[in-house]
Amino acid sequence: MVMSVFLSFIFPPPPSLFIKAMSVVSLTSLAYTGFSEARGKHLNYSKFWNANSHQSITKIKLTSRTGMLFLYTPAFLAALTSFVLFPHHDFRTLLLKSALALHFFKRIFEVLVVHQFSGGMILDSAIPISLSYFLSTASMIYAQHLSQGISEPPVDLKYPGVLLFLIGIGGNFYHHYLLSKLRGKGDKEYRIPKGGLFDFVLVVHQFSGGMILDSAIPISLSYFLSTASMIYAQHLSQGISEPPVDLKYPGVLLFLIGIGGNFYHHYLLSKLRGKGDKEYRIPKGGLFDFVICPHYLFEIIDFLGISFISQTLYAFSFTLGTIFYLMGRSYATRRWYLSKFENFPEDVKALIPYLF
Repeated sequence: MVMSVFLSFIFPPPPSLFIKAMSVVSLTSLAYTGFSEARGKHLNYSKFWNANSHQSITKIKLTSRTGMLFLYTPAFLAALTSFVLFPHHDFRTLLLKSALALHFFKRIFEVLVVHQFSGGMILDSAIPISLSYFLSTASMIYAQHLSQGISEPPVDLKYPGVLLFLIGIGGNFYHHYLLSKLRGKGDKEYRIPKGGLFDFVLVVHQFSGGMILDSAIPISLSYFLSTASMIYAQHLSQGISEPPVDLKYPGVLLFLIGIGGNFYHHYLLSKLRGKGDKEYRIPKGGLFDFVICPHYLFEIIDFLGISFISQTLYAFSFTLGTIFYLMGRSYATRRWYLSKFENFPEDVKALIPYLF
C-alpha cells in the first residue's frame, strides 16, 4: 500500500544499473555519515575541523574558504555542463538543472562574499563531501534525462517542489547571514546564535577552525557526483510517461524559498564577524530566534523542492540521505554548543522546532 502510493509520485526507475546503485549508495552513505556525526565521529570542517586533533597532526589542512570552494565547485560545474550535454529537454528537466546550478552557485557566492572564515578543513573530510555533492548532482540530472519519454507520475510535484525549494534556499541564506553577524574583525570567540529560528534549532554553519584536505576532497567529490548523477537520472527519464501527479511547480516554489532563506541566513552570519575575526557569537535576526541553525532546515526544504521538480527515485533517495546527515550534524552541533556556552537554553532543539 505504502509502496504503491510512493510509486505514484515518481517516474518508473530507468533501466540504468548506475542510477539504481547510486540511489542505494547515496541514501545509505549519507545516513551512515549522519549517524557517525551524532556519535561524535565528525567530518573535519567548520567548528569540528580539529575534532580529532590527535589524529590530524599529519593530515593536509586547507583554509576554510579554499576547502568550501573545493566542496561546491565540482557540483556547480556538473550542473552547468548538463546544459551543454543535454540541451534539448522538457520543462521539468530544465527546472531541475537550473535549481541545482542555482543551489551550488549560491553556496559559492556565500563562500566568496558572505562568510567570515576563521579556520580550516581537513582533506580527508573534504574529499568524500565533494564527491558526494558531485555524484548526487550528476546522478540526479542523469536520472531525469533517462525519464524523458516516460509517462508522468500520477501525482505531479513540480510546483510544490518549486515552493519547497524557494523556502529552503531562502531560509538557509537568511540564517547564514545572521551567523555572519556574530563576530567582529579579529574576533574568535564562540557565541550562541539568536534570531529567526535559532531559538529553536541548533545547526550552525560557521567557518571557525579549519578544514583538512583529506576531508575536503571526498566532500567535494560527493557534491560533484551527486549533482551529475541527479542530472543524468533526469536525462534517462526523457521519453517516459510523466508521473500521475505533477510536482514540478510546487518543487520550484519550495526550491526558491529554500535557497533564498538559506542565503539570507548565511548573509546574517557573515555580519557577525569582521575581517580576521574568528570568535563564535550568538546569531540574531530572522529565524535565529527560533532555531540555532535554520540554514540546515532551509537546505532540506531546498532539496525537497528539487526532488519534487525531478520526481525520480534517485532525487528522493539523495534528499532522504541528506535529511539523515543533517539530523546527525545538527545533533552534534547542539551538543557542542551545550558544552561551550553555560547560558545556552536547554529547550533549543537541534533541527526541528520543539521536536528535534
